[in-house]
Amino acid sequence: MTQRAHRDFLKLTDLDRVGLLDLIAQGAEWKRLGKTGPRPLQHATVGLIFEKASTRTRVSFEVGIYQLGGHPIFLSPRDSQLGRGEPIKDTARVLSRYLDALVVRTFEHEKLEEIARWADVPVINALTDASHPCQLLADLLTVAERMGLDALTRPDLKVAWIGDGNNMANSWLEACSVLGFQLALACPPGYDPDAGLVARCGGRARVVRSPQEAARDAHVVNTDVWASMGQEAEQEQRVRDFGGFIVDEQLMALARPDAIALHCLPAHRGEEIAEGVLEGPRSAIFDEAENRLHAQKALLALLLAPN
Repeated sequence: MTQRAHRDFLKLTDLDRVGLLDLIAQGAEWKRLGKTGPRPLQHATVGLIFEKASTRTRVSFEVGIYQLGGHPIFLSPRDSQLGRGEPIKDTARVLSRYLDALVVRTFEHEKLEEIARWADVPVINALTDASHPCQLLADLLTVAERMGLDALTRPDLKVAWIGDGNNMANSWLEACSVLGFQLALACPPGYDPDAGLVARCGGRARVVRSPQEAARDAHVVNTDVWASMGQEAEQEQRVRDFGGFIVDEQLMALARPDAIALHCLPAHRGEEIAEGVLEGPRSAIFDEAENRLHAQKALLALLLAPN
């Protein structure tokens, strides 16, 4: 994690392999305990600064904080002086004197980093345009549930990413660099993920143009919407560019017989994923969505109650 008096979680590589696997195991334990587990955040108050709309991220964090004994406070731009142009360093320093942690969902990753630079409490990345590490914690927990925790570090585990080289693709690359599995990303020209992150995987990750090549013999096949938040004006162009990049029954047939399908939601049925896959027997998508709660409880406990 970052070398500070407190620890932040801004990207998946803020954890090393041992730390990441332990966090996934702790997420499974929090899931087993349900609402009856310990409450290590007793008397803690956590601020949620959300500049982007959210369903799963907001609800899972608010419920998780409450179940751990803490109190969440939701802050949107219209509810705070950030929306009126207050300097980030002022907001971060003031909120640090009231709160025990900040969960931030914003557009530019640089804004998240600036908040973390000035805050005196742990800062958690709840999504930026560059990465979505909390979603990856849930995805990895879902894979571990279906295939075993040790599967995440098997060099023959193959994960396929179909679609845009977006923040989710970048976070899968970070997971690949930490854990060492194989990652094939099928992206149309012009939509590649961060080349530096691909290079950090040391040959274990590759970008291809064919969804069929990426999905062949994969253990995990996952995708995301073609136009993310803030890209709505590009929707028509993206529909043209992503033609054929759909996770459907034909594509899943190329994967391993026991392969699972993942999608971080919300989904556009019939675009990036077929209804028959999303609702089919190989879908782990709604387990994946639930696991946001359990993985984030493990993360909150790690950052706020490490002992």
